[in-house]
Amino acid sequence: MEILKNRDDKLKEIKEEVLKCQKCLLYKSRNYPVIGEGNHKTKIMFIGEAPGAQEDKTGRPFCGAAGKILDELLKSVNIKRENVYISNILKCKPPNNRDPQKEEIEACCSYLERQIKIIKPEIICPLGRYSMQFLMEKFGLENEIEPIGKIHGKVFKTKTVLPGIFLIPLYHPATVTYNLNMKEILKKDFKILEKFKY
Repeated sequence: MEILKNRDDKLKEIKEEVLKCQKCLLYKSRNYPVIGEGNHKTKIMFIGEAPGAQEDKTGRPFCGAAGKILDELLKSVNIKRENVYISNILKCKPPNNRDPQKEEIEACCSYLERQIKIIKPEIICPLGRYSMQFLMEKFGLENEIEPIGKIHGKVFKTKTVLPGIFLIPLYHPATVTYNLNMKEILKKDFKILEKFKY
């Protein structure tokens, strides 16, 4: 119980730091930073790239259209959203939903790295190509990087930082909002998570 309390306290510290953060200019245009939410002793972490408009309004990750799809995908493998942890590389929304910039990722990524070290998941699912590239590089898998269309749903074992974590790149749920056929591909990829459930 003491370990979990310590975990909660450490994650709370990160939250307080992010609320005051001015490491990059994104803090000027945000409504709320999106720190992450979910189970602090989960086996599974999902990591997107950056908050969108809905997330910026609420401070909650994946609460817009992509979040509804993520909920549906979790339900398809009988995983409750409250049993996983969901976060992003960037904690603040980039303007006009543009891609994260290198210096923004560099300024922000230490928060996510600390969240991963505190939560100690067994599986990390990067959602989308930015998250996939960042996490594969971070975990010593840069030689395995290919376009997400080739490696989505594949299981990799991390080699550095926290060795032994399974990394499973997945398409971003938002792809379903542009192409409904992607839902079946994502559902198939999510089936891999069934063997890691509680």
